Amino acid sequence: MRVGIDVGGTFTDVVARHANGALSRLKVPTTPRAPEVGALRALAELVATRDDAGDIALVAHASTIATNALLGQLHLELPRVAFVTTAGFRDVVEIGRQNRSAVYDLGVERPVPLARREDRFVVHERREADGSVTVPLDLREVDAIASEIARRGITTVAIGLLHAYVDDGHEVAIGRRLAELLPDVHVSRSAELVREFREYERFSTAVVNAALMPAVRGYLDRLAAGLREAGVRAPLFVMRSDGGMASVEAAAARPASLIESGPAGGVIAAAFLGQTLGLRRVLSFDMGGTTAKAGTILDGTPEIATEFEAAGATHSGRAQKGSGYPVRFPFVDLAEVSAGGGTIAWIDRAGSLRVGPASAGADPGPAAYGRSDKPTVSDANVVLGRLNPRALLGGAFPIDAANARRAVASIATVTDGDVTAAAAGILAIADSEMAKVLRIVSVERGYDPRDFTLVAFGGGGPLHACAVASEIGVRRIVIPEHPGVFSANGLLAADVRVVFSRSVGVVANPAAWAMLEAVFGELREAGERALAAQGVAAADRAYLWELDLRYAGQSFELTISGGEFASTLAAFHARHTQRYGYSVPGETVEVVTVRAIGIGRTQKQRFDSATESADTDTGADTDTDTDRNSDHGRRRSIVPAPSFTMAALEERPVWNGSSFEPTTVFSRERLTNGTILHGPAIVEQYDATTYVAPHWRATVDASCNLILEDGTL
Repeated sequence: MRVGIDVGGTFTDVVARHANGALSRLKVPTTPRAPEVGALRALAELVATRDDAGDIALVAHASTIATNALLGQLHLELPRVAFVTTAGFRDVVEIGRQNRSAVYDLGVERPVPLARREDRFVVHERREADGSVTVPLDLREVDAIASEIARRGITTVAIGLLHAYVDDGHEVAIGRRLAELLPDVHVSRSAELVREFREYERFSTAVVNAALMPAVRGYLDRLAAGLREAGVRAPLFVMRSDGGMASVEAAAARPASLIESGPAGGVIAAAFLGQTLGLRRVLSFDMGGTTAKAGTILDGTPEIATEFEAAGATHSGRAQKGSGYPVRFPFVDLAEVSAGGGTIAWIDRAGSLRVGPASAGADPGPAAYGRSDKPTVSDANVVLGRLNPRALLGGAFPIDAANARRAVASIATVTDGDVTAAAAGILAIADSEMAKVLRIVSVERGYDPRDFTLVAFGGGGPLHACAVASEIGVRRIVIPEHPGVFSANGLLAADVRVVFSRSVGVVANPAAWAMLEAVFGELREAGERALAAQGVAAADRAYLWELDLRYAGQSFELTISGGEFASTLAAFHARHTQRYGYSVPGETVEVVTVRAIGIGRTQKQRFDSATESADTDTGADTDTDTDRNSDHGRRRSIVPAPSFTMAALEERPVWNGSSFEPTTVFSRERLTNGTILHGPAIVEQYDATTYVAPHWRATVDASCNLILEDGTL
């Protein structure tokens, strides 16, 4: 049995994939102040006995712990950080770049440095750009710095020296001496984390990593200890920001690589499902309780970026440069907006209806949960009949529809007291914001969204999929079998991943290509050691070669898969045209960075119920989920000509965009292969609700996916 645990802002999802392909799943409210408590509690509820826990072969985990720590969540306060750098470069992490997060705001402020100026120490060493040493390192200076760090009670240190990406000998020496003198202090070295030029980004990565180490390591240690106490002997792996898994030891050493851990799982799941269905172009749409996220997947591979700003602000889904802390790690290229089920609607000073960015989160949650009076997106869906007005999670989570209506009524002054119009307005604003992030990852990347299939998941994705797809012109939507726990499922479809890079700065020509291939070979050897240390067998290892290229004089690069000289250069020109609208084939091209990506292939199982088996019940699936919400022990009826009577649960009035219309509510578990539903229709299941809008048609395929198609296009 392989277990995936995804801790989100509102719900913690746990899935267990059994050896025969059967799936058990559970959603519980997240415990924000101690997320490992909710995760372990959910696992204990899902896995009935200690013997069952002993059958677990792997635990894969995704968490927002690193992001929450940077955002200042209560009980996750960041520690005091010391930074050791080359004399003359003490203020690089504070000066940063000239970009401003708000260009026309004269009072804009940069984020507060994670290492205060008085805690930034210098050593009088100097290495040139070719790696030669002009000023040797004096370890007596390091000894004095160590004494001061100890006196101040600092528990974590970042080291970043000039040109250490060429030769990190001085960083290694400082790190060793600090480890000898301060054995209980965490140490992060810039060149160990990212061996690339640009001092500011490299130094910032080291400081962010150092700041996160105590909180993330402590959290992972508590989670691992809790798993052992529960009888789980399996290894614990953690999702990285780039969609790859890392052993708990590797993850604890590089917590900055986990900042986008949570959202990455869903994109990996969407890529795996897209491959299964033969879809070449996929837009992933993940709407949870706090945010909605979108990503692009081409030929089964998510788009990856090499840098992001941690804890930065966004505007209409776009990251605001200069608002966060640069981290030079690869991550799944996502656009994100504050439009989740718990996003709060409010009226601004001008009297206009607004939605977000504040969220009710897991506690107190939407007004429909009975503990708040603030209207949210989920409350609007309850008022409009799209969400079950009595209970969610198969009846286990009661809904207070009256309180949801009162909350929405509190902001209905903008609609002359019309509660229905206010609820419809909340959804219209949220849908518009979510459509923007889908445009960002498609149109703004040079892709036509009409060429893509939308894979919608998360607790709210299937509820809003038709609206956002219609707004951007997508004709086809796939709702996976278990959309509400799809990201947790994605953890079980991810490979172990390591990335090693080195800045080279050479002109791209045939003469340089042999040198670049040699650098890749050295990085590949580092990948071999890293994958072996994480238990990946030699037969399961594979490597990708990437190059960051640019035209001479440019200050930004494009990442291209490495190969033969001519084909790589042609791919760069083509990508430049696709992204920026032009290329200059005769211009000099520079290779800035060589990158080796090590892949440790893992066992994967299809997400669909076609792989599930059982000894009994070969007829139609008429039973509901068990106490542990398990598909184990039953087989879906995969036959055409389904019985709508068996699948229909009730009929209730649902807002269709202009009026309330009697709408049939179907049980997702009872729909069989070949079932066709014409909108408007509601499809309910344990972990999500799907709204099939008017003019849309839903078909159940042989893999138990819901395929939605727009009949107006």
